Amino acid sequence: MNILVNAVGFTADLSLVDFIKRKLQKVEKFYGRIVDGEVYLKLDKGDSSRFQKKYIEIKLNVPGNSIIVKESGTTFEEATDIAVEVLSRQVKRHKQKTNGSKHVPVADVIDPAFEEDEN
Repeated sequence: MNILVNAVGFTADLSLVDFIKRKLQKVEKFYGRIVDGEVYLKLDKGDSSRFQKKYIEIKLNVPGNSIIVKESGTTFEEATDIAVEVLSRQVKRHKQKTNGSKHVPVADVIDPAFEEDEN
């Protein structure tokens, strides 16, 4: 899976980028059809607190859909951990929906004996 990490307004450390990519590789084991992913890292520049809140937005592209998660934390690592947990649940749910809802042709649903009774 190809993952693109974008840091908005700052330069992300290489170790942070590697950490995020390692975490997202674990999500792929739940659903192998993930095409690619985009990660956006943002800082909240609040005036009242000394600590800046860190935001992470992860978008995974799967065939026919996109799964998006937005989380925040005191560090990017904390926000990534929370986001990956939520993302794992959403990916599992998406897999169940796509595998569980098999399309049944209408011809298979109609009973041939029913058609004979009408004539």
